[in-house]
Amino acid sequence: MVHKKEEQKEDCYGDEVREHIERFAENGGFEAIPDDEVDTWTTRFKFWGVFQQRSGQEEYFMMRLTNASGILEPGQLRRIGEVAKEYAKGPVENPEFGNGWIDLTTRQSVQLHWLKLEDIPEIWELLEEVGVHSRSAGGDTMRNISGCPLHGKAEEFVEVGPLLERFEEDLRKDDALANMPRKFNISASGCTVGCAQDSLNDIGFEPATKEVDGEEVRGFNVCIGGGLGGRQPRAATPLDVFVRPENGYEVGRGFVELYHDYGNRQNRSKNRARFFAEDWGMEKIRETLQEEYVDFEMLRAGEDFREEYTYNAGRPVEEGQHDHVGVGDQTDGRNYVGLSVPVGRLPAEDAIELADLADEYGSGEVRLTRRQNPVIVDVADEDLEGLLAEPILEEYPAEPSPFERGTMACTGTEFCSIALTETKGRMARMLRWFNKNVDLPEDVGKIKMHYSGCTADCGQAMTADIGLQGMRARKDGEMVEAFDIGVGGGVGEDPSFIDWIQQRVPADEAPGAIRNLLEAYAAHRSDGQTFREWVEATGEEQLIEFCEPEETDFEAPYMGDAKQSWYPFAESESAAAAAGDGAAAPSDD
Repeated sequence: MVHKKEEQKEDCYGDEVREHIERFAENGGFEAIPDDEVDTWTTRFKFWGVFQQRSGQEEYFMMRLTNASGILEPGQLRRIGEVAKEYAKGPVENPEFGNGWIDLTTRQSVQLHWLKLEDIPEIWELLEEVGVHSRSAGGDTMRNISGCPLHGKAEEFVEVGPLLERFEEDLRKDDALANMPRKFNISASGCTVGCAQDSLNDIGFEPATKEVDGEEVRGFNVCIGGGLGGRQPRAATPLDVFVRPENGYEVGRGFVELYHDYGNRQNRSKNRARFFAEDWGMEKIRETLQEEYVDFEMLRAGEDFREEYTYNAGRPVEEGQHDHVGVGDQTDGRNYVGLSVPVGRLPAEDAIELADLADEYGSGEVRLTRRQNPVIVDVADEDLEGLLAEPILEEYPAEPSPFERGTMACTGTEFCSIALTETKGRMARMLRWFNKNVDLPEDVGKIKMHYSGCTADCGQAMTADIGLQGMRARKDGEMVEAFDIGVGGGVGEDPSFIDWIQQRVPADEAPGAIRNLLEAYAAHRSDGQTFREWVEATGEEQLIEFCEPEETDFEAPYMGDAKQSWYPFAESESAAAAAGDGAAAPSDD
């Protein structure tokens, strides 16, 4: 028996959903949706990147935009900021970020909150005038394509732009493949540092070489079935297939069609592609691809570059690039400047100002990274000093603190119905506290700290030096917001996921626990040892002892129930918070 969401999608999904959104908008917005059809229509809306916000905010929507591999062409960031300034306004201000802002995501895209359904058509018109859209940004479909943020600008082993563009134009825009069993993530890297994090995607293309007929050929090895969430993370498995760049699209499309045709549509907690890959196994998938979906003879895998991967790999800074923050060289002799946006949230006015700086000092193009940060590209040597001296770079520096540089955070209870804790505001406060109260060795340039409000892990806590996941705990006889704290995650040559060393630490005791852990790291590490290396060399019992929860002078906001703290929410708790049992939440739909 198919899941009820399959029945909801069967009658209307894909491109035709837009017509219904426009019709509802013309007839009064949210109030035009019949009460008994709200769940059905809001499920369908997600295909067009339109998500109903959480309980108490039912008449408001989030819109996720899509821009393959993080490219915002000249004028696009400015228009997004202008739309946010005009339309993304809540009923009251957020106490940390004010009102009217954009969120940068871990898939190199942008989200807008507090939108009214009746404004969606006008917002689409404004965005689409400059080439920005929201189609296929959510729901059971192919999500934003991830790639090297600086492909075509920085050094590449394999030119990946044509493959990314074809996935975007020919695959994601194919309405016949709109209705997938679940969301589906595609990535491709052309560089040798692993910055697209292909091991975390449903299908990833990694640079590789293979000797074919006596000639060394550059192309991609293919891996499938990676993903996070539900405390069941899985690194993508090599499919043992090598493809030339011109054949990458056919293999990518073939696996999408295979999953579309054979994927589980009954059990939504077990139907992501990572479970499909486990059930079928690599040999059966490879054989089926060859027999039913791919017209050319697929070659066995070539030599990859995983041993060289440094992006979020927990390796020393001097070994190579671990993010895109700071000044870097482009292949054309110009420079890129990556800025740090703590927790990935930009007020609309700041987004517009950054767009102005991209025009003034670069080509106007801005790239977004998988770490919720923007990169200004095409900056000439003679313009670098002026850009770096701009006042707004004090807020979003190219040389941030180790904590700001390494931090990511998901949406949290502010808007998400399955989250257990507030995330962005709390993390922003924690960063300020860590900067003042934790001293790290001078050679430690970053601590990757990722915060997810629940086990769906949209904040990628499982791949952090220090991962935080929202929970609930009892303190002084009351239920309060809390963290599970884990350590030792990262991608790179050998992706690993965090080990949990503290459970349900009340939110006001978690900063003290993290400080204690980091002070132990500073005191006991070997020369040059990174945090991930130190964790691997330290016993679990010792790590648990080091990470001792402690009350400090940190003022923990929203200890009770964050969704009641400033916005006029409904009285009921979120479904996840009401359960209070730490059960795995479903991954983002």
